[in-house]
Amino acid sequence: MLGIAINKRVIIGMSGGVDSSVTAYLLKEQGYEVEGVSLIFFDSRSRTASGNAPWCSIESVADAGITAQAIGIRHSHADMRDLFAERVITPFIDTYAKGLTPNPCILCNRYIKFPALIKAADERGFGFVATGHYARVLQTEMGPRLLRGIDPGKDQSYVLHNLSRDILSRLILPLGEKTKAEVRTIARTLNLPAAKRPESQEICFIEERNYVTFMENLDKDAQGQVIDINTGKVIGNHEGIHRFTIGQRKRLPPTGTPVYVVKIDPLKNAVYIGPREMALTRVLIAHDVNWLLSPGKTDLRATVKVRSTMKDEPASLRILDNGTVSVAFDEPQWAPAPGQSAVFYQGDIVLGGGLIIPI
Repeated sequence: MLGIAINKRVIIGMSGGVDSSVTAYLLKEQGYEVEGVSLIFFDSRSRTASGNAPWCSIESVADAGITAQAIGIRHSHADMRDLFAERVITPFIDTYAKGLTPNPCILCNRYIKFPALIKAADERGFGFVATGHYARVLQTEMGPRLLRGIDPGKDQSYVLHNLSRDILSRLILPLGEKTKAEVRTIARTLNLPAAKRPESQEICFIEERNYVTFMENLDKDAQGQVIDINTGKVIGNHEGIHRFTIGQRKRLPPTGTPVYVVKIDPLKNAVYIGPREMALTRVLIAHDVNWLLSPGKTDLRATVKVRSTMKDEPASLRILDNGTVSVAFDEPQWAPAPGQSAVFYQGDIVLGGGLIIPI
């Protein structure tokens, strides 16, 4: 790896959106030989009502190609649809069926996107890969460090926590030093084709961001009971546990007082509801932990995020004998959902993170 990582040649993952487009431009301006690669994750040949192609679809390749031509770089694509279905879409469905809440972006980054970009770089003899993520990578004598982006409203270090150190050692993230407003301004000033494209949706393969509709056709016999966790009384019925996540208020039977999903039991196909305080959690367990920095000891202090959009909060971490990590927050946190990730920080640096499991 050291033998190829010294050249200033970079493969950038291009979705056709503004972030990857500006990333490609910035790297070219910095003197890199840049080649864009678009990864096709799912088969969608139609555009949305706004006229934009769904992200990482067949149609988006054309948009990325137009942008690459405008910037003056080579562009190609790689068909990842079968692997994406196997490693992202199927686990996404299976996880919801187990009463958990998955994050497909994290799965994609770990198993699809970054390995594919590294493969493309190796095949061409390129030293680096790049994406339009809002995070930073600092290369040090002790190895790479993943840091949050400087724009707190766009920081995406959370979804990159499970990358390997080998990948981080070859990763360039120019947008980590910029705000979203600055990136939009650059795109408009250059009149890039992607300048007016909207933000990418959270789950690229689900149109209109409606995962419930996506899941509806998967299990027609998914009905079960909604139960008051305090009394054990059946309050009503539901049409599938995949429609719920911890802390949710929508799609619950009327009770006369505010209630929230506080537990999902896939064995009984039951959704348990209760008052808001029952969705607060102080202690959770994370497994399949990826350490980007060696913790050095079994007990340490950190701040922890349990969803990408939340502020990280102070907590005590304890590494258990089986490698899982017990996280004890200083203050109870709102609705950590099993299946999501708990990501550990010290200041701006990402220590690592793992999947939250039911206790």
